[in-house]
Amino acid sequence: MKIVVLDGYAENPGDLSWEAVERFGDVTVYDRTSFTDEDEIIERIGDAEIVLSNKTPISAKVIDSCPSMKFIGVLATGYNVIDCAHAKEKGVLVANVPTYGTAAVGQFAIALLLEICHHVGHHDKTVHDGVWERNADWCYWDYPLVELAGKTIGIIGFGRIGRQTGKIAKAIGMEVLAFDSHPTEEGREIAEYTGLDELLGRSDVIALHCPLLPDTREIINRANIAKMKDGVILINNSRGQLVNEHDLAEALNSGKVYAAGLDVVSSEPIKGDNPLLTAKNCIITPHISWAAKESRQRIMDCTAANIRAYLEGRPVNIVNL
Repeated sequence: MKIVVLDGYAENPGDLSWEAVERFGDVTVYDRTSFTDEDEIIERIGDAEIVLSNKTPISAKVIDSCPSMKFIGVLATGYNVIDCAHAKEKGVLVANVPTYGTAAVGQFAIALLLEICHHVGHHDKTVHDGVWERNADWCYWDYPLVELAGKTIGIIGFGRIGRQTGKIAKAIGMEVLAFDSHPTEEGREIAEYTGLDELLGRSDVIALHCPLLPDTREIINRANIAKMKDGVILINNSRGQLVNEHDLAEALNSGKVYAAGLDVVSSEPIKGDNPLLTAKNCIITPHISWAAKESRQRIMDCTAANIRAYLEGRPVNIVNL
């Protein structure tokens, strides 16, 4: 059986093994495949039955051109790069990895927040550049230092990752508010559920952990920013399209939003004309919340389990039934 991995480098840059997948057939791993060249995608899939993709799009044209393909495994939770409806029409199963990075993504959200509050990286660089050695005083700081205990974090989207972020925030003394369409008892043990407007108005920090849906697209916009406290901090390591980037840049530059910590933007890799690149107090990292080795190993393990279940005739984690 032929198995093709279209973009394996992000999942496994060399610190993991493809052995768990190789047990099922002849595996060809491409580190990267063009996101825009459908002919290259089609050529690389060829007559493979199983195709694994993280972010390489698999369109209707690709599906039609690769009739041997029967199973697409997404090396992630999100599967919007796959034309799932057309795959279903053609009898191609699409499976994802539903949970793998809960701990890592929650941890990263708090890491972004702590960096804003303390600018550890900046101050480390100044020390290595000799600023402390030359300083007239025994200490210095170039940004206001912010204590989080007693402040309020509002989390929009309180699923597994939102609750993980809430647990950490609560552990460091923050009050936690949550906005979610499906409140749970587990969530109530961590947070006070509120309406969106109340959350926006009461929160010192706002963290986004919601999926990208029609009603959440650009949920951070000029109108909702106006409902926030002056000097609010925004954290987004969910989806870049949750934020109207021009409106956020304007709010950062005016000071309405004190700072933003972002691991995602609307178009990735980021474009040079993105207004957030020149906005004040905006930390941007290259979509790495998910990428802890432990998380990527879980992706590998779950993907292998998805393939095994498919081959045994009992497919799991199928997103296009």
